[in-house]
Amino acid sequence: MGGALPEHGVGALAAIRELAAAHPAALRSSGPRFFHWVVGGGTPAALAADWLASTYDQNAFAWESSPLGTRLEEIAIDWLKDLFALPPAWGGVLTTGATMANFTGLAAGRRWWAERHGVDVDSHGFSGLPPVPVFSSGCIHASATKALAMLGVGRDSVRRFAQDAVGRLDLAALEAALRELRGAPAILVANAGEVNAGDFDPIDAMADLAATYGAWLHVDGAFGLFVRITPAAVEPGDGIERADSVISDGHKWLNVPYDSGFAFVRDPRLLAGAFALSGAYLPVPGEHASFGYLGPEASRRARGLAVWATLRAYGREGYRSMVERHLGLARRLAIRVDDAPDLERLADARLNIVCFRFRPTGVAEADLDALNTRIGKALLEDGRVYVGTTRYGGRVAFRPAIVNWRTTEADVDLIADVIRELGARVLVAA
Repeated sequence: MGGALPEHGVGALAAIRELAAAHPAALRSSGPRFFHWVVGGGTPAALAADWLASTYDQNAFAWESSPLGTRLEEIAIDWLKDLFALPPAWGGVLTTGATMANFTGLAAGRRWWAERHGVDVDSHGFSGLPPVPVFSSGCIHASATKALAMLGVGRDSVRRFAQDAVGRLDLAALEAALRELRGAPAILVANAGEVNAGDFDPIDAMADLAATYGAWLHVDGAFGLFVRITPAAVEPGDGIERADSVISDGHKWLNVPYDSGFAFVRDPRLLAGAFALSGAYLPVPGEHASFGYLGPEASRRARGLAVWATLRAYGREGYRSMVERHLGLARRLAIRVDDAPDLERLADARLNIVCFRFRPTGVAEADLDALNTRIGKALLEDGRVYVGTTRYGGRVAFRPAIVNWRTTEADVDLIADVIRELGARVLVAA
């Protein structure tokens, strides 16, 4: 497919045939047996709407550039706030995913922090300002630290307060750090759904600290925010509605095709201040939201079409039943792991992730990481299920995440079966 740029094209049909023939190089990430990276699929309604978004080729910058894209994004944001039980007065915007959603929410937090120091940071920059104190548990996601780097706050600005090897929050140490600021503002980053085991930070308690010490509370709920749509979740997501900014992904549990994310901010004024732009040729914001003035992009795919379509098609009950089914599938997998003599679960299955490793009798603890790493490579080459490895509490482990709308009991059962089969094979070959 490479080589020099053709002087004369082969035509659209021939080019598309070549592209279609390359499909073996594509991961089956939209399928029901893809359990890596917390990747959902695309519901039929979302997929068809995404085709229409490409066909219509709208720029959802403002009403003037796309009445359809703007209105459907307005509706989608309102419906998402309703779905997640967030206050209707909050502002919101669709993004490419969790990284840019974190960027958006933390940009609002950065503006708020600078205002506490009497500075418009988006107009004048950081000159004369102290470093931004950013506090979190040990579970802060890489997308949040990347967003902080892009915002000029810096990756190394984050102070992590962890009470154990897996990063659970040391609440007392966090409060002590806030007290030491003597009233100066800070940004707290809370995690709603840690990527290795699905753990939540104590968000309600963090909201109490934010209220007491005058801090901004940002909640990264890339997939964990969805617990708020069902009473069946072990982690209820209490306190998220008390945050100042909240984000989530659309291409995870919402099952919208890539790329899709959303950011919500308690004070919409901060979004307008952080992402303002002007030009004689640009429309003036009017009756409808101008999302190009509320987020980082001016050139914006009409992502609202897919979000609107899937919510319209399946409604609150459709998503509630899907999330509850996935929670049940995770419990099912946890039981299968517990019942297997050569598997060891490393964390409670509190959400949709089951963290475990292959641990047969007769293998020394010091050799387990290398063994599970080899199994992980064999698993990806095998292709029956796609599950990657991670490091949890210092140990190499598998962490399948169940979010695809098509995943069944048979798909989940295959995870443990294939890992045990490949584990035995790797042991023999060692």
